[in-house]
Amino acid sequence: MPDPRYRLVIFDFDGTLADSGDWFLSVADHLAERFKFRKVAPEEVASLRGRTTGEVIRHLGIPRWKLPKIGRYLHRLLAEQTDRIALFEGVTPLLRQLADNGVRMALVTSNAEDNARAILGPDNAALIEWFECGASLFGKAPRYRRVLRKSKIAIEQVISIGDETRDVVAAKKVGICSGAVLWGYANRDGLTRLNPDVLFESPDEVLRLLLGEQATLLA
Repeated sequence: MPDPRYRLVIFDFDGTLADSGDWFLSVADHLAERFKFRKVAPEEVASLRGRTTGEVIRHLGIPRWKLPKIGRYLHRLLAEQTDRIALFEGVTPLLRQLADNGVRMALVTSNAEDNARAILGPDNAALIEWFECGASLFGKAPRYRRVLRKSKIAIEQVISIGDETRDVVAAKKVGICSGAVLWGYANRDGLTRLNPDVLFESPDEVLRLLLGEQATLLA
């Protein structure tokens, strides 16, 4: 068994493990009508992917006080349609091989824990030790800190892996390694301008960083 480079991985969920981008786009107009913020025109989608979460919220004209209410409604909507969302190819063997090699895992997401568990499936969910889930006005950094306190793992042995700019920002705030995936929603330019410590093109690259250059995903 190789000696893992990191002892703990803190994963984001939507856009990192779960391929939920099309589903979120499918309900965007409904949310805009219900909560009275501006709709996103099709030609705007690509440019918004390059912006930070805060920039997107301001662009849509959403007051911050509305965010928890929107989040709760979105979670209820998703709970009725989790069967429409699959994990990205390679995620299941990635989680299994990390666990088999002694790498511990946490999930920090604005999505609801029940939704994340349903989409992961029971076998994958059982591999994740800590769940910090739900909408928050304070970003992800406080949740990262809670995971660090619970795990008692030194920050130099922890890496955050996500697809959004806020994942990179939170990792830098708490002093852990920031890994950004390029198969999710955010675009390369939006992520790289925040200087994450490492960029991943595929789940295979995550495995090779954590377990060594010879590691490959096994179906």
